[in-house]
Amino acid sequence: MGAIPIPVLLLGRMVTTQPASWHRLAVLAALMLAAFTFNTAENLPVGLLELISEGLQVSVSAVGYLVTGYGVTVAVASLPLAHVTRVMPRRYVLTGLLAALIVSSLVAALATSYSVLLAARLVTALAQALFWAVMGPVAVGLFPPEIRGRVIGALSVAGSLALVLGVPLGTWLGQQSGWPVPLAVLAGLGLISLVTIAALLPTSRPDEGRAAYGSNPDTNWFGTVLAAGTLSATGAFAGFTYIVKFLGDVSGFSPRTVSALFAALGVACLVGVSITGTLLDRFPHSTLTTAVATQTVGMLGLYGTGTHPLAAVLFLVLMGGALGPVFMATQNEMLRCAPSRTDIALAANSGAYNAGIAAGAALGGLVLPLADVRGIFLVGGLLSMGSCAVLLGGRLLLPQRKPSTSGS
Repeated sequence: MGAIPIPVLLLGRMVTTQPASWHRLAVLAALMLAAFTFNTAENLPVGLLELISEGLQVSVSAVGYLVTGYGVTVAVASLPLAHVTRVMPRRYVLTGLLAALIVSSLVAALATSYSVLLAARLVTALAQALFWAVMGPVAVGLFPPEIRGRVIGALSVAGSLALVLGVPLGTWLGQQSGWPVPLAVLAGLGLISLVTIAALLPTSRPDEGRAAYGSNPDTNWFGTVLAAGTLSATGAFAGFTYIVKFLGDVSGFSPRTVSALFAALGVACLVGVSITGTLLDRFPHSTLTTAVATQTVGMLGLYGTGTHPLAAVLFLVLMGGALGPVFMATQNEMLRCAPSRTDIALAANSGAYNAGIAAGAALGGLVLPLADVRGIFLVGGLLSMGSCAVLLGGRLLLPQRKPSTSGS
């Protein structure tokens, strides 16, 4: 508790000049750590389902609601929270969000009842809902416009590492020491990010940043990207929710092999995000369309050839390699085409994407009793194809859009 006054005192220091180079890199690293921590917090209960169930004497399905409720909260709260805090300096907002993450993680670690754990999770979800809206403009605003795509790529890599590294390590730590321990570790990671940002991020009005407004505002294209991203998320997570069942029932893999393939899917997502980050600055529109098209091919390929193990692995990698890049590319487009403030646009995108995740999981549950699990991937692939059509149609039907200087 003795460390708390340090960032509080630093919050009172008003800094309006552009930070030094090493300050910018340190703030970016802190934001990457925060993205990793939030994404790990969101998905960690998946790996701790049985441990939490046994520890709190509740059903496994009740623990699963900790993830569902988290996603719904992010979807609903992103835009309202961004609007309410639109005039607050980003340094104050980010330190407040990280403080909420720290406190809620500690409360969750100390929880002795399901209701307390659920309440703590919802506080973390509220903090994450606003974090994704604020983080992007702050991070890219610290660097020249020509490397914005690489900055977004770095943040996305950090977020993707949560599934590849954060959740597996948290699950292992929970198995060794009890489920509260990895939640407490998240609080420690959040504290590192908070102190760094409180000490090094300048205090300025949110509308003064380099990335406060879209670089090429376009209301029509904004709506197109928002619709395409939502369709893509719905299609992807209709299938992703049931990927373990698909690999076991359709492709015939053993449970141990399925676990390895699930990890491979996370690695493919990380690789896809890393590659996409190098392309966003030069080919922002094409990169988004390509990512959605890759997802479509992966899902329809699993539907068509998933009974053949080698083909299933190939198309699984394609699907996994597109999951992160789609959201990453839509975030980058929000920074370009936002009709007004980019934080509001990013909040709308995050909310729509999370709504797509929830809708996809629900849709998969509706399709499963009517068809086998392969049918879910057909529906998901067709929705992804619809997302591609929206993007291509948007570009063809909007010739009045101003040409971008960063590629096509």
